[in-house]
Amino acid sequence: MRETTVASDPVLTAERAHLAHAADCLTAMRAATSAVVDAGVDAWASERLGAARADRLRALAADPGVPPFFGRTDTGVETFHIGRRHVRDTDGTPVVIDWRAPMSRPFYQASAADPQGLVRRRRFGFAGGELTSYEDELLGVGDAASSRLLEQEIERPRSGPMRDIVATIQPEQDAIVRAPLAESICVQGAPGTGKTAVGLHRAAYLLYTHGGQLARTGVLVVGPNRAFLRYIEQVLPTLGEVDVDQTTVAELTARVPVRGTDAPGVAVLKGDARMAEVLHRALWGSITKPADDVQVPMTGRRRRVPVERLKRYVDDLRRRGRAGDDQQVLHHAAGRERLAMLLAEDARRQAEAAGGSPTDAETRRAARSPEVRAFCDAVWPARDAAELVHALLTDPAVLARAARGVLDDGEQALLLRPAGPLRGAPWTEADAVLVDEVAGLLERSAGYGHVVVDEAQDLSPMQCRAIARRLAAGSLTVLGDLAQATSPWSAADWSRTLAGLGRPETAVRPLTRGYRVPGEVLEYANRLLPAIAPGLPVATAVRRGTGSLRVRPDGPLPDVVRELAATPGSIGVVCADAAVAEVTGALVAAGLPASVLGEDGDAGLLAVVPATLAKGLEFDAVVVVDPAAIAAAEPRGLHRLYVVLTRAVSTLVVLHTGDLPELLVA
Repeated sequence: MRETTVASDPVLTAERAHLAHAADCLTAMRAATSAVVDAGVDAWASERLGAARADRLRALAADPGVPPFFGRTDTGVETFHIGRRHVRDTDGTPVVIDWRAPMSRPFYQASAADPQGLVRRRRFGFAGGELTSYEDELLGVGDAASSRLLEQEIERPRSGPMRDIVATIQPEQDAIVRAPLAESICVQGAPGTGKTAVGLHRAAYLLYTHGGQLARTGVLVVGPNRAFLRYIEQVLPTLGEVDVDQTTVAELTARVPVRGTDAPGVAVLKGDARMAEVLHRALWGSITKPADDVQVPMTGRRRRVPVERLKRYVDDLRRRGRAGDDQQVLHHAAGRERLAMLLAEDARRQAEAAGGSPTDAETRRAARSPEVRAFCDAVWPARDAAELVHALLTDPAVLARAARGVLDDGEQALLLRPAGPLRGAPWTEADAVLVDEVAGLLERSAGYGHVVVDEAQDLSPMQCRAIARRLAAGSLTVLGDLAQATSPWSAADWSRTLAGLGRPETAVRPLTRGYRVPGEVLEYANRLLPAIAPGLPVATAVRRGTGSLRVRPDGPLPDVVRELAATPGSIGVVCADAAVAEVTGALVAAGLPASVLGEDGDAGLLAVVPATLAKGLEFDAVVVVDPAAIAAAEPRGLHRLYVVLTRAVSTLVVLHTGDLPELLVA
């Protein structure tokens, strides 16, 4: 491995010239796109052309801090510069190859043992968008030295949103990123292994490779909270992908206004998979058996549909509501419409047998007739999702009928709340998921071609079902870490979650090489693994940092923060949620610009982070205040502490007022 930084080096001079040429070409591509006239055959077509042009301009937007390329491959015959997006000159000649293109793969996968046709891999060092150095790795000659530029990029100070990792993707990560669209994958990723970035880069890769298909069906990213989404929201746009929906489970299921909170035991019960059966019974149990014949108007006469045939129609449709193949399940609202058409078609056949020839329009009018509507209202009534769930949670008789044999008396009592009007009901987040379940039984939810689910280890079975309804026939990328499972329904393995997401056969791909967390820090956090996740392999770090871990009795927190602030980068001061106000007050009183990280993820370079919001975030330096209080704050407090201890990229300082949790005592 050879690194060159000498300004007079002819290779460095040539690469700087190519960088300037690529930047000019990107500017020209943007100008050419801006000059396009949005003239379609009609107003709608012109509008769509304008929207497509705006998307293209956003994809080509130049970021002065992000160079057009970050690496180069050399086969001995030709070279390719690898960057975040394709860049070409005015003649159409490639100047930079998109990192997702097949010819870019050797940049990530080639090794001394398997050079994949390369004789050289070159990485570049940048400062403020200026090319300052390059590093050559000769393939096929046993050159297996580590890359200093690679380590520098990983360690580069964090500030603001999460960055892409296209310059540092490792072979095991690249294999997941480039997995086929039809393949669902579960990534069991230890802290710092880049699982979130891998999932986002897989979404970008699939959009590049299957753009036509996914443009129709869409890509959805589901995160644990708005702070997390705020942190990752710029990764895909940086890679040129702007049409990806990013949401949380709470936003995905926001069909009712959430005003209340559940006690922990109630929330766990509402998240239980058995609630799906209770809701299904409550909805489909409202269908009754026909009691009399129906007279259907058809071509000026009334045609009698006998009660026995009506019973058969209703029974057949109800059975389809239980079909095993989800694609064949009849939704409740569609069943009501189909029942009306069955009556109209019965009357049509009678008319045809008598020599008539009713038209399709006449048959549709018969299905909408007052007689047929009255029959459907009585036998197959239209239902409202929120109204049904409200009745289930406030009426003991309704709940008892639906929950018989599924929930015991104690569980039913736990679910019930005082009766009251639907308007102003104290809906909770768990209630919203139940309402969404019923809405999915009433009508089919719109599905995406690919869904990325992060921090999936914390999903309840009912939340899994809500995501599965948006998946339709598409594929999944499931991201998480069982050691970081902090919810009360967290499982010891991935099987239940994957089954709940509708993809039980999904392969689990482990990532155990940590790139973000220094070795000393990761080894310290790993002391908790025997208690929180004894079956998981221990994560290892690819880099070490002298002095990256400091464990000390509680000292003046402002002094610790000032010392850390002398080094560029972000600082996260993480504490138990109950201590946030006190910790923030102490820092502000000492003249430090501290702000609390909220649900929206908005905070400055010095953030006071409630422990419950730390998951998925990263800071250059982390101060953990009173780890024993974090561990004691919730039933899975040691899991939460493991999360908190693995947020640092460079330095972790642990301040403890009393005894440390036993597993952390040296």
